[in-house]
Amino acid sequence: MKKVTIRQSMALDYAGEEALNTICTNLAFAGRNLRKIVFTSNLQSEGKSWMAMHVLANLAQRGRKVILVDADMRRSFLMQRYKMEAEGEVFGLAHYLTGQCELEDAVYETNLDGACLIPAGRDVTNPVSLVDTPFFKQMLDALSEKFDMVIVDTPPIGMVIDAAEIAASCDGTVLVLDYNKTRIREIRECKRQMEQSGTPVLGCIINKVSFASLSAKKYYNKSYYSHYRSGYYRKENGEKA
Repeated sequence: MKKVTIRQSMALDYAGEEALNTICTNLAFAGRNLRKIVFTSNLQSEGKSWMAMHVLANLAQRGRKVILVDADMRRSFLMQRYKMEAEGEVFGLAHYLTGQCELEDAVYETNLDGACLIPAGRDVTNPVSLVDTPFFKQMLDALSEKFDMVIVDTPPIGMVIDAAEIAASCDGTVLVLDYNKTRIREIRECKRQMEQSGTPVLGCIINKVSFASLSAKKYYNKSYYSHYRSGYYRKENGEKA
C-alpha cells in the first residue's frame, strides 16, 4: 500500500481533546451497523473537513482501523491544508471512479497508525454522475469490510446536492455546523435534504464554540472546539430543528 505523510500537526489542547473524545464515543455507540458515515455542513468553512480528519485520528488512536474518503471532488483542499506528501503519482477517488486506476492505487496508508486515506484526486465538474452509481456504493461496501469505519467528507449540502447523493450509499450522516453562523431554518433544510436520501442524521457537531462564553465550561481555557448533539438541535426556547 502506498503511503502519505501528514505534516500538519493534529495536536489539540485539553478542551479540544475532550470534545473529540465525546464525539468519537458517541459515534462508537451509534451501532455496529453504522460503518459508513458522511460528514457534511451547511456552507463552506464550517469545519467539516477539519472534524473528519480529527475524528479519523482519534478513532485510530483508539485502535480502530479507519479510512477517510475525500469525496469533495469539486474543490478539495485536504492534502494542501494538512501538508500531505504522497509517494509517486497521486491517484484518488476521481481517478478510481473514472476507471483510471484500481481501488488499491487510490488507498494510502498515513503516518497515523490505523488511519488510511483516499484523496479526492483531480477536480470533477459534475461529480454527481460518478457517485450516483452502484459502482460507488460497491466501493464503500468493500471498504467497510476492511475497515472498522469509513468516514466520507463531502461538499456542503447547503451549496450542492453531492452530499445527499453520497449519503444514499452510507449508513448515517453527521452535520458540522458553525455556532456563530448557522440558523435554525438552515439546519432544518440540511436535515430534510439529507434524510431524503434515506440515510438518518445521527447528530450535529456544533463547531467553533468558545467555551469561555459558556457558563458550564468556564473551567476550560478559551478555545474553538466542538459539541456533539445527538438528535435535533434545539434553540433556547425549545424549538426543534
